Amino acid sequence: MLDIRVVPFDDPDAVKLRDEVQQEYVVRYGEPDETPLHPGEFDPPHGLFLVGYLDGDPVATGAWRRPGLAELRPGDIELKRMYVAERARGRRFARALLAELERTAALAGGRRVVLESGVEQPEALGLYRSCGYTGIPNYGHYREDPRSVCLAKELAPPTG
Repeated sequence: MLDIRVVPFDDPDAVKLRDEVQQEYVVRYGEPDETPLHPGEFDPPHGLFLVGYLDGDPVATGAWRRPGLAELRPGDIELKRMYVAERARGRRFARALLAELERTAALAGGRRVVLESGVEQPEALGLYRSCGYTGIPNYGHYREDPRSVCLAKELAPPTG
């Protein structure tokens, strides 16, 4: 079972997994993701950074932030750096992490989750679409990149 924890952006496990995902981008796209990220954007209540552990080993990560981009709606929450290490893939950890990101985003008042992925990440696109995400116009740093794919999902208000 994946043990999902809130960690600071600069936590060593978070840094390790962010470095791994950047290497994944280099393999798939020939370069790292250059979207500007600022550590404070992921501090509650403005954002959240999660790391998933398997038997104490950090194997998954994902985060959300309030993007504040003109082309997005008020109440949008943006997912960033969703990643499962190759050694832990195929165990539904990405799905569990995504559900936790959506749950915490809704609790923080988010009304819609948005994300930017790309055509070289078919596994990620399949996950998002199977979880109810649909296409939206490209936005942000890669809005003009033909390899960019942007998706969104309306969030249900939290219950209880």
